[in-house]
Amino acid sequence: MSLAERLAKASDRMYDRLRSSKAFDIAEGPATGTIDDLRGRKYCVLVTYRRNGDPMPSPLWFGTRNSKLYFQTGATTAKVKRIRHNTAVRVAPATTRGRPLGPPFAGRARILPAAEEPEAERWLQANYGIGRRIYSLFGRGVESVYVEVVPTTPDPSGDN
Repeated sequence: MSLAERLAKASDRMYDRLRSSKAFDIAEGPATGTIDDLRGRKYCVLVTYRRNGDPMPSPLWFGTRNSKLYFQTGATTAKVKRIRHNTAVRVAPATTRGRPLGPPFAGRARILPAAEEPEAERWLQANYGIGRRIYSLFGRGVESVYVEVVPTTPDPSGDN
């Protein structure tokens, strides 16, 4: 495992410990939010689901375009494994620690093929500017994927 990969894993563990306990709240109840609730925000919390159905929230950076949300994450993260198994997700605007700042919306996640990654990166950079470019320099050497989330109606969990 490379140094960059070890640092990424350590960073993920640190953020898991810092995650707000309120981040789990968006997994319950109706998904009444919309992707427009993310406008002007820098962070959102994404809930993916374990095989046993337990929700797992992850605060993250994102970009939006044409009513779709995009984010980048490590290719071998548990989040990616959960999305490969179950594409149903919930997303809400949040603080850096994942405390929700509004109601969630339900969506379906898809791991993008390499040909679509430059477009996703474009929308991430549009939301973060120079900060994103600097962050990207530190992430070199870690295999990553881009994920697209498309809002769904009705809520895939059955809560509407």
